[in-house]
Amino acid sequence: MIERTEKKVSKSSSEESSVQGKVKKKRVSEVIKDALKNIDKDLAGVDDSSPRAKKIRKLLKKRDKAAILERALEKYFDKEELKPFQAELIKLQQHLERTGKKMIILFDGRDASGKGGTIRRVTRYMNEKHYRVVALGKPTKIQQTELHMKRYIEQFPHSGEIVIFDRSWYNRAMVEPVMGFCTQKQYNRFMKKVPNYERSFIDDGKTILLKLYFSVSKEEQARRFENRKNDPLRQWKLSEVDLQAQELWDEFTEKKFQLLKKTHKPDIPWYVIKSDDKHKARLNTIKLILSVAKYKGRKRNLDFTPDPEIVISGDVELQNMKQQRKKYGKFLS
Repeated sequence: MIERTEKKVSKSSSEESSVQGKVKKKRVSEVIKDALKNIDKDLAGVDDSSPRAKKIRKLLKKRDKAAILERALEKYFDKEELKPFQAELIKLQQHLERTGKKMIILFDGRDASGKGGTIRRVTRYMNEKHYRVVALGKPTKIQQTELHMKRYIEQFPHSGEIVIFDRSWYNRAMVEPVMGFCTQKQYNRFMKKVPNYERSFIDDGKTILLKLYFSVSKEEQARRFENRKNDPLRQWKLSEVDLQAQELWDEFTEKKFQLLKKTHKPDIPWYVIKSDDKHKARLNTIKLILSVAKYKGRKRNLDFTPDPEIVISGDVELQNMKQQRKKYGKFLS
């Protein structure tokens, strides 16, 4: 089923989405233009002296009011575009509960690549009784003496449940070797054994494993880090690893290449999510989740095909990286 998802993208659907994008942009600009014509006149006639009304009037008198309106409309549009697919996720949950199947979704990738925001959109309307988001911290001293996979396996879903790992056992393949948190021997052992571990997870025929690698450009990552530094509501997101991510960009890229080379297999594939555009990454991640599992009641007028520019199979990304290295002498992503 996953393999069919990779090949399902047609030329007509990509052309249709391109046309829809142009229509959307035109409509938004027209709405903003019409709104700005009347906003000053309408504000002058507002008879509301409440603190909230005063703040709104003050905000809309700013010179950048066009940008404020555009951001608000774009945010509304993005939210509404996700809703039909979020409703389908509820149907998927109900299907898993009825059939006793389970789902494990791995959210891995670079820092500030949009994993957390996408997880929040995926779970926004889901039944809390039937999913869990697992974000494990640094292993304890006792856990460090145990099998690396053990603490993750302990979090696996029961019948009818979805478990989402916000970073997974693949920390051993990315962050740990780059930051010196594991030995070369531990890294090599993990890379050799993890495909068979994963096959054992799904050989019951009732467990679906979906592996997602979120890929952000170096420039966009730097911009997001800067935003975190300057935003008191998001400063807590900056970790020691984040602060070194830009300096160690090439080292992380090499580990990404090895990750795809050694752990992308036909039966346990990786999907790379290009996440410079957060909304597109969120929408297409949900589409991918819905595409890897059959369930009853699927809405027929929705296009569940992920955008091939956003969702890329691990083997395709691997070939792209090889071509980059051959042409430029280094990896670019």
